[in-house]
Amino acid sequence: MDFNLSPKADDIRLRAEGFFSQEVLPRHREWVQTVCHERKPAHFIKKIQDKAKEQGLWNLALPQLADDEPGTKLTNLEFAPIAEILGRLPWGSQVFNCHAPEVPNMAMLQALATPEQKEKWLRPLLNGETRSSFAMTEPDVASSDATNIATKIHEEGDELVLNGRKWFATGGAHPDCSFLIVMGISDPDAGRTGQHSMVIVPIGTPGLTLVRELRFMGWEDFVAPIGEFELKDVRVPKSNLLGERGQGFKGAQVRLGPARIHHSMRCIGMAEMVLAQMVARAHERKTFGRPIVEYDTVQKWIAEARIDIDLNRLFIHKAAWLLDTSPDKNTWRIVSQVKVSVPRMLQKVTDRAVQLFGAMGGTDDTLIHHAHSYARWFRIGDGPDEVHLRQIFKTEPVPEWTIADCPYIAPGGF
Repeated sequence: MDFNLSPKADDIRLRAEGFFSQEVLPRHREWVQTVCHERKPAHFIKKIQDKAKEQGLWNLALPQLADDEPGTKLTNLEFAPIAEILGRLPWGSQVFNCHAPEVPNMAMLQALATPEQKEKWLRPLLNGETRSSFAMTEPDVASSDATNIATKIHEEGDELVLNGRKWFATGGAHPDCSFLIVMGISDPDAGRTGQHSMVIVPIGTPGLTLVRELRFMGWEDFVAPIGEFELKDVRVPKSNLLGERGQGFKGAQVRLGPARIHHSMRCIGMAEMVLAQMVARAHERKTFGRPIVEYDTVQKWIAEARIDIDLNRLFIHKAAWLLDTSPDKNTWRIVSQVKVSVPRMLQKVTDRAVQLFGAMGGTDDTLIHHAHSYARWFRIGDGPDEVHLRQIFKTEPVPEWTIADCPYIAPGGF
């Protein structure tokens, strides 16, 4: 395995780091005040995005970009260290059009959409002119098993009619969101994984109602606000079917792989950001007459965080490398392993950061709160730990020998 970046990719990484330091991070306090406190759009983001486009730092997370699509084509491995940089801030990826749910939605549209759909729905996303959402999870079924999805899709003449409820649709509550990609049952008599289809539903379609905006454990996603939707006799043209009918479950896998690996990449950036704050806080605060950095427990927390971050970074790079080089693209096993390991690491690091910071660590003033809630969400979002662990276990090979015949065991001892 070779994780070294080409000179071109390393140059883009360095330019992304410089752009982040000069154009993005200095505006973070303004972003918090404008977006989080005043509840207003951060209009300065558009200007920063234009600069990013001009400098070739746009759509970096889409390795399948066509020649006529705007952006800089990078492999998954080449994008990994850049995603880490952008992940330091909740809105960092947005500046480069590399944020969720846009990137996985764009990847799915690239793979499944018709030319007409690409022109109408994909092109505006690639240009950063609109927003989208993926509506799969439902409140009335266990969505950890995606085949449980119960929203109904049936045909009437030249239209598709949808009925159901969706929630935790990331980005669906954003005022600029122009369409949902909705998963539902179109062929109930087919096999378990052949019943579902995906349909593009424009915001504003009669019968589609944003019921409420959701938070998770007190955390609010200000970049891609989470929506709950009701679909009551929602009608769209048949041409809005995304991919083949009955292949929605299979088609959704196109977005889930990139989504999981990109979330994991960003988590490394969050962990690095939190660890840096832990080190600074430990040197600045005193308890019982000495800096807390002198306590063995604090030193252990910092050292273990460094080990855990570096191990998970290597794990992500291996997964990204395999995504790029595996001839059959059958890399879900390692992606699942990363999906389980990384948020656990981030949750552990942020939990200790809260303990080190004290009450300040649990406030909205720090990004520790954001990183901790994000890590906890990620352990159930895009498939809970238990589902991924079950799949990993099922592919663990069973030895050809029994314990009685095990060549590593010598009956009677040594």
